[in-house]
Amino acid sequence: MGESELTPFGEACAERGWERPVVFLLAFHETAELIGLDITVCDRQQRRWRQPNPPQPRQRAWLVLQAMFGTDPAELGFPTHPAGGTIGSIRQRQGEVDVDRRGFVTGSLGAASGAMVTRPNGRVGSADVLHLREHLRALNALDYAYGGFDVRALAVRHLHRVRRIINTATFPETIGRQLHLLAGETAEMIAWLSFDMADQDAARRYWGEALTTATMLSDTGLEVMVLAEQSQQARREQRPREAYDLARAASNKAKSLESPVLLSLLAMKEALALSEMRDASAARSKLTRAMHLLDRADTGSPRPAPEWAAYYGRSELDFAQAALYTARREGSNRLAFFTPELGRALQERMELEGQLRGATARGEIVVHYQPEYDLHSGRLV
Repeated sequence: MGESELTPFGEACAERGWERPVVFLLAFHETAELIGLDITVCDRQQRRWRQPNPPQPRQRAWLVLQAMFGTDPAELGFPTHPAGGTIGSIRQRQGEVDVDRRGFVTGSLGAASGAMVTRPNGRVGSADVLHLREHLRALNALDYAYGGFDVRALAVRHLHRVRRIINTATFPETIGRQLHLLAGETAEMIAWLSFDMADQDAARRYWGEALTTATMLSDTGLEVMVLAEQSQQARREQRPREAYDLARAASNKAKSLESPVLLSLLAMKEALALSEMRDASAARSKLTRAMHLLDRADTGSPRPAPEWAAYYGRSELDFAQAALYTARREGSNRLAFFTPELGRALQERMELEGQLRGATARGEIVVHYQPEYDLHSGRLV
C-alpha cells in the first residue's frame, strides 16, 4: 500500500513514526500503562485497524488510542463507539449500511441450530455435530470482526446447549468425543472473552473447565492452548513464576505437535515470564530459542501452527525482544517509556543480530568459543 493509499489511521501512525508494527505496539502498551489501563493488543489487531473500514476497538483500546493520538478515534476512521458500550448497530463506511450485529449473529446461529436433525429416538449424528461447530465458528467470526461484548452471553448459551445434548441425547462413542471437544473449545472461547473483558474469575473458571475436558479426552491441542492462555493471565496478574510454569508445561506438551511456530510462541511466553522474574540470562536464552524456531518455520515445516496461533510472527517476536531490551536498558525497577530514538536503536540492534546470524549460517563468520575454567578445580565450566 503506497502513502497515497494510507487510511486515516495509517497516516496518523506514519506522522508519529509508528509505521512498523513493533514500534506501534510498544507505544500502545506504554500508553496503556501510563494511563492505568490493563489491556494488550497483538499484531493481528493493529493490522485490522490499518485496513479500510476498520473494526470498532473495544472500550479500553479506544481510550488508549485517544490518549496516543490526542484525538477521537472516530477521526482516524473508526466507527463511532456505541453509547454505553453495547453492541447496538454500527454504520459501515461503504454505502452507509446499518448492520445489526446482534441480528447477524442471531440469524447465523439460528440457522445452524434450526438445522439440527430431530429424530424420534433423540439420536445425534455427525451432521448435528457439524451444525453445532458451525454455530461456534459464527461466534468466532463475530468476535473477530466486531469485538466481543455481547458475544460472551451467546457463547455461554451455546455451551449450555452442547452440555444439554451430551447429557440427554443418544450417540455413539465417536460422536460423544466430538461433542465433549466442542464443549471444551466453547468453554475456552468464553474464558478468553472473559479475560479480554477483565473478568478474571470467570476466565479462570471456564479455562478450568476447558482444561478438564482436554485432559479427559487427551487432546493435546486444546491443553496447549488453555495452558498458554492461562500463562498470559498469570503475567497480567503479576504472577510471573506461575506464568513461566504454565508456559513451560504448554511447551512440553506441544513438542508432540512438532510445530516450530507454536513452539516459538511458547518459548517467547517463557522468555517474557522469566524477564519479569528478573532472570535476564534465562530470558535471553529462551528468546534466542524462539528466534531459531521461527527461522526453522520459514524454511518450510511439515507441521503448521494451530489456527489460534496463526497471528504469531516476526512482529510479536520483535515486540518481545524490544520489551526485554527496554527493561534491561532501563533497569528492573524502573518504568521504561518508549521513544522514537529507542525504537531506532532497537531496530538497528535487531538488524545487526539478523545479519550476524545470516553471516554465520553462510560460513562468512567462523565462531571460536573461549573455554572457561574453574581456578580451584581446573574443571571446564
